[in-house]
Amino acid sequence: MLKTKGENMNDPRIAPISRKTFISKAMKWLGGIVGLGVATGAYAYGWERTWLDVVRITLTIPGLRNRYKGTKLIHFSDVHLGHFMGTNDLQAVVAVIQEEHPDVICFTGDLVDESISPLAAAVPILSQLQAPLGKFAVLGNHDYRIDQQKSVQEGLTASGFEVLENRHVVVTKNGESLYIAGVEDVLHGKPDLARAIADIPEGENVILLAHEPDFADEAAKHPIHLQLSGHSHGGQVRLPWIGHLVTPPLARKYVQGLHRVGPDQMPVYTNRGLGTTILPVRLFCRPEITVLTLQ
Repeated sequence: MLKTKGENMNDPRIAPISRKTFISKAMKWLGGIVGLGVATGAYAYGWERTWLDVVRITLTIPGLRNRYKGTKLIHFSDVHLGHFMGTNDLQAVVAVIQEEHPDVICFTGDLVDESISPLAAAVPILSQLQAPLGKFAVLGNHDYRIDQQKSVQEGLTASGFEVLENRHVVVTKNGESLYIAGVEDVLHGKPDLARAIADIPEGENVILLAHEPDFADEAAKHPIHLQLSGHSHGGQVRLPWIGHLVTPPLARKYVQGLHRVGPDQMPVYTNRGLGTTILPVRLFCRPEITVLTLQ
C-alpha cells in the first residue's frame, strides 16, 4: 500500500536531524574541503612546480633532408627567472638538457619575469648548454617589460644563443641545409615573418621560433615546416575533465602540445614552460622540456 507524504513525515523510524548533529556534519565537510584545498596548494607549490617532465616526440617533417633525419632538437621555454625560479633551478634544468646530448637547442622566450637582476648569474649557467648545430632563441612578452629586451638579448647572446629577431640563420650539416627563423614577440614587439624568412630558397626546411603559439595561424600561410612556441604555460593550472582554466592572449587556441594548423597541416608545438607567473603553482601541468626527434 502506498504511503502518503504525511504518513512518511510521521514515520517514527525516520528520526529528525538535530541542529547539533547538522552543525557537526557540516563542520566535518567544511574541514575536509579546507584540508583538501591546503593539500592541493601545498602539492601545486611544493612539488609539481619543480617536477620536470621530459616529453619525447618523434616528428615527421615532409621533405626533411637526409642528413637531418634523427636530429635531436631540445625545446624549452618560459623560465621566468626571479618569480620563484632561481638559478639553482635553472642549473638543474641545464643538467637534464645536457644529459640528452641535443643536436640543436631552441628557447622560445620569457627568460625573466619582472626584473633583469637574475641575468648575470644565469649567463654562465646557460653557457653550459652545448649543441653541435647551435643554440637559438627568441624573446617573450615578459622579456620586453620595462624596456629590458636589450639586456635579455645581450644575456642570451653572451650565453651562446643566436637571438632571432625577425631573421633567420642557416644550419649546415655535411652540405645540407636547415633554416631556423624567429620573430619578435607578437604582443610587445613588431613581428615580421616575411622579413624573417626572406631569401630562403624555395623547398628548404624552415623551423620558426615564435613566443606566442597562436601566431601559427599566420605562420601557416608561409612555407614553414614547424613552429615552436611557449607563452601559455599549458594553462599552469589544469583540472581533470576540464583542462586549462586561464591562458594569456595569443595562447588560447594552441595551448599545449602538438597541433596541426592550416591547409598544409603545419605542426606547431607549444611547450608548457619551466617557470610560473602570477601564482607560483602548477597543477596537472608539469614544467616541461621537449625532446623532438626529427624524421
